[in-house]
Amino acid sequence: MKEPRPVTLEGNGVRLEPLAREHGEALAKAAADGELWQLWFTSVPRPEETDRYGQQALAGQEARHMLAFVVRELSSGAVVGSTRYHDIVKDAERVEIGYTWYAKRWQKSHVNTACKLLLLGHAFDELACKVVGLRTDNFNFASQRAIEALGARKDGVIRHHQPRRDGSVRDTVMYSIVVSEWPDVKRHLELRLRQRSSGL
Repeated sequence: MKEPRPVTLEGNGVRLEPLAREHGEALAKAAADGELWQLWFTSVPRPEETDRYGQQALAGQEARHMLAFVVRELSSGAVVGSTRYHDIVKDAERVEIGYTWYAKRWQKSHVNTACKLLLLGHAFDELACKVVGLRTDNFNFASQRAIEALGARKDGVIRHHQPRRDGSVRDTVMYSIVVSEWPDVKRHLELRLRQRSSGL
């Protein structure tokens, strides 16, 4: 597996740009669409926390266990959210995709499918990963449905796994896609995007 490094990925109406400190204001504006930080089971930053959120992501990148992106929707030109590779384990040829959120108006649009196609394609085809993991809070049912709709398989649930922002501790639902499954997952995601663009 190659070392994940900052890169710009583009396709199907979105561009993933390496997160930088100057994105703080745009991320705050995206998070304000729907006041996403009020969902207690997510990690979406409050507007006043976006600078710290970015600093933590960049610290993880410097430590080589994260690689963060902002999501730019190309028809509007706006930054509409953020996502990242995390828990990068080079010796296991594994990355996870997470810390993903989008402004409310872009949820249930082409954005998530397009982002996942870019991130999975880069992980499997360019970085030569053997497995890509995804995880979510046990109470984030929308996220679980979205991950399952990608074609990822549920590995299981880690009980009492991670603290939430409010001090409670979540169970974590774990999913993965292995490299042998990638061709079919890719076809599935490409079909979803074609159907969406044709209004089916």
